[in-house]
Amino acid sequence: MLLHIPWDVEGLFVERPNRFLGIVEVGMEAGAEKVKVHVHDPGRLPDILTPGNRVRLKHVRGRNRKTEWDLIAGKNDGDWILVHSGYHRRICEVLFGIKEISPFKGVQEVIPEVKVGKSRIDFLLKTEDGKEIWVEVKGCTLAEGKVATFPDAPTIRGTRHLEELATIKKDGVRAAVLFLVFRPETSCFLPNGKIDPKFSDAFWKALDHGVEAKFLVLEYIDSSMYFKKEIGLCDV
Repeated sequence: MLLHIPWDVEGLFVERPNRFLGIVEVGMEAGAEKVKVHVHDPGRLPDILTPGNRVRLKHVRGRNRKTEWDLIAGKNDGDWILVHSGYHRRICEVLFGIKEISPFKGVQEVIPEVKVGKSRIDFLLKTEDGKEIWVEVKGCTLAEGKVATFPDAPTIRGTRHLEELATIKKDGVRAAVLFLVFRPETSCFLPNGKIDPKFSDAFWKALDHGVEAKFLVLEYIDSSMYFKKEIGLCDV
């Protein structure tokens, strides 16, 4: 197990009035009520946040919150898919510390949210041999058959991150994009050129410049996140 990610209630998804707000029906039929939930993922989640689909929520209180619920996961073909990107950082920090599954070996120090250029890159890793690795993390929740694909909505920010990584690599420093793939049925990855051709172009250009791409498949079972496998790029 990588991380315990608890939830409190299940419900049925109703609608998504905007990127960060969802409406979910919870409770038994006679006493069901519709509640507002925070959607902590700017993607479209087209095959998860559909009317009538089962979702899991966590009750959260906070002074500046507009809702009392966080959307944690949604059902898809028998699997629960994590849709709360707020957990990505914690998942990565655990992954980096497990040498058997970490995509980056010999990590000695993990520094989150480091500014570079016009962006903040998710992690700067420092290794035992004194080297640096800049790592940007993306959460992949969309699949087409056995193919994991990202993004599920146009992402100017994601494209800029890839361009920043390519610049870092040109300066002779190791750089990588790490995709956390939350679709356990997938066996390979491709960038989603149909949804965002600019991101796809930036992805291939970054790889041409030597930026590494890692794809780790994770599975959310009960209330825990597990590492399943590492996959590679699909044959194109």
